[in-house]
Amino acid sequence: MAQHAQLQINTGLDINFCDPQSRWQRGGNENTNGLLRQYFPKGTDISQHDTDALDTVAHALNTRPRKTLGWKTPVEALDQLLKQHIIDGVAMTG
Repeated sequence: MAQHAQLQINTGLDINFCDPQSRWQRGGNENTNGLLRQYFPKGTDISQHDTDALDTVAHALNTRPRKTLGWKTPVEALDQLLKQHIIDGVAMTG
């Protein structure tokens, strides 16, 4: 985020940063770090793992059901949202 000021100017987005040493402000990030620690203990050199191993971990995390999604996987939740959007967007003829 070295160029966050320029990004804010170019896009009009609000750019916010968490306070240092305030991990409770980064809940999703901290949760993901905890999940990754199950596969890669703290201090692990990720460069020592091949692409297949990293892809396997990514797949395991990305297909994991989430409480915040009603115990759906991200793909299932997105699919449901897109289908609902399509159905809501269809004009009914009478």
